[in-house]
Amino acid sequence: MRTPELLSDPAYHDEDAARAYLEEVRWPDGPFCPFCGSLETVKPLGGPSMGPGWYYCGACQDKFTVRVGSIFERSHIPIHKWLLAFRLMASSKKGVSAHQIHRTLGITYKSAWFLLHRIREAMTDSDPTPLGGEGKTVEVDETFYGIKGEGPKWILHPRFGWQRVRAGADMMKFVTLGERGGKARSVKVEDLTAKLLRNVVLTNADTKSALNTGKRISYRAIGRRFANHEAVEWRIVL
Repeated sequence: MRTPELLSDPAYHDEDAARAYLEEVRWPDGPFCPFCGSLETVKPLGGPSMGPGWYYCGACQDKFTVRVGSIFERSHIPIHKWLLAFRLMASSKKGVSAHQIHRTLGITYKSAWFLLHRIREAMTDSDPTPLGGEGKTVEVDETFYGIKGEGPKWILHPRFGWQRVRAGADMMKFVTLGERGGKARSVKVEDLTAKLLRNVVLTNADTKSALNTGKRISYRAIGRRFANHEAVEWRIVL
């Protein structure tokens, strides 16, 4: 199956190409009815009155497009703009805002907000089974992001004026687990105590895995529960 890698790909700019790509993804064995599941009784509908991309199911006598039964259903946003939004969200290291999608795709802010919420809903992990397994490696680390609910704190710097404090205690905390070559999962936590870390890691990682973590002391006892444990010093090069 073709994957539109370049932003110049027609699937991101042409509605017919975007619809054809989505049909290839959803219906690799041919179109089937999203209402009754029939495959043999589905036929394409022609004619200028219907528009492109419509199908008819003889079994349940209903019409549908590739949008029906997906997050695109009942949306007036063109499919190629949906696909471009997916690409921007997946390739942006720091994520994208509704305002950015609104400006880039040329849609209203309300539509951009709606679009991003549907995409995030579609990205929900429907299989929350533990990551890893025998012969696999799971990497775990904690990170800090944003500011806690009470809002940012500010201090008056003698040279640079008012500066926002971004100490770890004032930021939201996350523990992220990644299966090497597979899925990743982030869990928001209230603190980083040994007990809480142990619960998060043992709940979300298969103990038959090899475990790679940072050098936080709390991980030593957790690592004994796994097939192998290696503590490394993470270094981020910007």
